[in-house]
Amino acid sequence: MRPRSLAEVLGQRHLIGPGRILSEALAADRIPSLIFWGPPGSGKTTIARIFARETSRRFEALSAVTAGVKEVRAVMERAGEEIRRGGSGTILFVDEIHRFNKGQQDAFLPFVEDGTITLVGASTENPSFHLNGALLSRCRVVVLNALAEGELVTILERAVSDAEEGLGRLPLRLSPELLPTLAKLAEGDGRYALNLLETLVDLTAATIAAGGELGIKELESCLQRRAARHDRDGDFHFNLISALHKSMRGSDPDAALYWLARMLTGGENGLYIARRLIRFASEDIGNADPSALALALHAKDAYHFLGSPEGDLALAQAVVYLATAPKSNSLYRAYGEAQRVAARSGHLSPPLAVLNAPTALMKELGYGKEYRYAHDYEHGFVAQEYLPAELGGSRFYKPVERGFEREIARRLAWWHKLREQSHQPPTTPAGQFPGSDIDTSQKDENKVD
Repeated sequence: MRPRSLAEVLGQRHLIGPGRILSEALAADRIPSLIFWGPPGSGKTTIARIFARETSRRFEALSAVTAGVKEVRAVMERAGEEIRRGGSGTILFVDEIHRFNKGQQDAFLPFVEDGTITLVGASTENPSFHLNGALLSRCRVVVLNALAEGELVTILERAVSDAEEGLGRLPLRLSPELLPTLAKLAEGDGRYALNLLETLVDLTAATIAAGGELGIKELESCLQRRAARHDRDGDFHFNLISALHKSMRGSDPDAALYWLARMLTGGENGLYIARRLIRFASEDIGNADPSALALALHAKDAYHFLGSPEGDLALAQAVVYLATAPKSNSLYRAYGEAQRVAARSGHLSPPLAVLNAPTALMKELGYGKEYRYAHDYEHGFVAQEYLPAELGGSRFYKPVERGFEREIARRLAWWHKLREQSHQPPTTPAGQFPGSDIDTSQKDENKVD
């Protein structure tokens, strides 16, 4: 049932049709080097085979699953011979091109560069992560989308009615809801939809021969549930964790629970999710709710202790808490700015006043001189510069008016006011704690920094 022309291809309207890149390239027989990137069953190999049928150029195909450098070299030799004979060149289709390692990909470069071959690759993985930058710069990436359910229904209807290539010779009686249900189960994958239909027909041959109708009951009795679409190392792994993270950031607990369930159902390691929740607690919540980090850590410990599925609920509890907590990235931004400043000012020394002086020489050099012990002052605070002189007054952390950070902002504002009054002397004699008649001036070496 594979389409034999672009006109028969369903979906990919952004690529196929009047004025679209693939239709125009094929009509002019000027196909550039392309990388088809899309999910399984979206039409990558189908379109490549249509190119093979309708172009004037010689066509060869390889699968990166089974081919090695030896097979690639043999193709290049034949392509070079085609050019020497005055031919129009060779289109080389490489399925699963992301499976070639970087060295194998390098073998294509000179031949793509000099026009010996036009490379058409197909990949379910993000080319920017899996293909050499040099090879990628010589190809145009074409993104294919998963097929819509309506398009999958049309594909299935074609298969049911086509007596030559499909199932049209069989006396099939299908309930109205069967094909839409198959399309929904296929989740955008045309190949999987056809395989589901074929399996159903094969396993219900007796019912069909007896004139019975195939419906949802027959489908449920002979087909297993398809595993949730997820891969633990590829693009979907990162797509789903990104969706979970952004759902929590957007304070949507329902979406966050859905993406968590998708990942766990697909076999994702729960401890990986727990690590991301811990990161989220600091990055997107921070001190707006200091309890968020503790809860994320508790969820990690609970999952580690219980495992799956019992520990899944602990992750769900953390996800809902994080999604509904007040949000602040002030801590994340402050640390990032501090990192940037530290990277360009790593030569600066701390003020002498805040350095310890464990030796006589260091005391003579001024280490610790004029250090003021905060607890000797009213409010437990004294204005003092702790940054290098060149960075004095720098502010990295700027809390927002949400959650607990509102309280932190209030404290910082109060301390700022006290700094403005920094010429005031201590409220108690130096060396004596407020409310105490015990002299501690000889016990400074026991104070904790």
